[in-house]
Amino acid sequence: MTPLRSGVLNLWEVLAQSIAMLGPTMTPVLIVPLMFASAGNASWLAYAFGSLMLLAVALNIRVFATRSASAGSLYEYTRRALGVRGSMLCGWSLLWADAFVGVAGLTGFAVFTKALARLGQVDVPGLGALTVCLVIAFALAYRDIRLSTITLLLLETGSVSVILVLFAFVLQRHGTLYDADQLSLRGANLPGVALGMTIAIFSLVGFESATSLGEEARDPLRTIPTAVILSVLVSGAFFVFCAYAEVLGARALATPLDKLGTPLDALADAARVPALKVVIDVGALLSSFSITLASLNAGGRIIYTMSRKGLFPPFLDRTHPRFRTPNVALAVFAAVLAAIGGGMLLGGIAPLDAFNDTATLGSFGFIAIYAFVSFAAPLYLRRIGELRSRNIVVAVFTLALLLIPAIGSVYPVPPPPTSYFPYVFAMYVALGSILLWSRSRRLLEERDVSPVTA
Repeated sequence: MTPLRSGVLNLWEVLAQSIAMLGPTMTPVLIVPLMFASAGNASWLAYAFGSLMLLAVALNIRVFATRSASAGSLYEYTRRALGVRGSMLCGWSLLWADAFVGVAGLTGFAVFTKALARLGQVDVPGLGALTVCLVIAFALAYRDIRLSTITLLLLETGSVSVILVLFAFVLQRHGTLYDADQLSLRGANLPGVALGMTIAIFSLVGFESATSLGEEARDPLRTIPTAVILSVLVSGAFFVFCAYAEVLGARALATPLDKLGTPLDALADAARVPALKVVIDVGALLSSFSITLASLNAGGRIIYTMSRKGLFPPFLDRTHPRFRTPNVALAVFAAVLAAIGGGMLLGGIAPLDAFNDTATLGSFGFIAIYAFVSFAAPLYLRRIGELRSRNIVVAVFTLALLLIPAIGSVYPVPPPPTSYFPYVFAMYVALGSILLWSRSRRLLEERDVSPVTA
């Protein structure tokens, strides 16, 4: 079997995988108005707390990332602490999360393709835009991981730069960074901030995606943990700034921020730079593509690794003899994205609604994954004789914080169809338990796998 190409990705290319997976452009374009509806003038603070929550998760991931590297991401990490059976649901949840984030990228691409086409009085079918996005993303992922990550780095740098330029104009127009209402948290309340932290999770999930490049990164025991921590710090700071600047800029608008369908377009008009509207939509389009490409890179490698461990059919661990990418696993994962995204659009769901639904569905998988790895970290350290009291404190603190989005997703009860999503995810986990449990039993019998593997 041809291995993946090793040692080809530097820190910036690995970091691009994580940054692209969380799609930073989508937050100011689509999510900050939702945050403002819940947290109001404390929106920036909710993002700060949400970033702190995921920084705690990142510290637990670092426990594993500084000691081992593979293409298996958090599935492989939890396997080292929880064994075959304990980790299989983590891998199963990872596939759910990566798949729905990938479909969110596809449907986001359709949203902004249609928006740009309308400027020329042209109607582009959402399914056609989705297909173009997936085909190009698959071609890049199939061809070369380095080409993929360089593309991600360029696209996300460009998209984020456009957003920062717009906010520079907004702040210049306003004349000052000072906003007494936001700094005093005027009108904010604790339940609203707590719900805002749940929304912040939607913006920040995917930061751990760099861990799927463990076999292809240079000096992975340094590069991977650095990329994971940096992705949280950089994206968290960006989201705090965007929330603050967007709320500040929206004070000059006649329509409240939470009622704006295209908030950055409105801010561009108010700042007298309407030409930036098209550039912003193009940036959002490219960011959506980046999300899809990053999810393909990550999801394909999870399938590849789980196949190598015997949980999936052996043909899925094949690699391309020339490109040395997990080509079969990538093709299967791309087919899953096509089935979900295409099925939603063919079923009459509008691209924007599909984006919102799939982003929410993916978040359930990420919350479960982060809980798995935070629980596993101190167990792993204990088994290798390196457990310290601070590791237990970080793990318990993280698990307690993760209860906020977990509870916030079911109470108060959201309107349909969102109210059904937790139960859909629970059914998926139950199905995975049935499908994988018997397979893991055979693995334990055939290979005499111990509960902890190196």
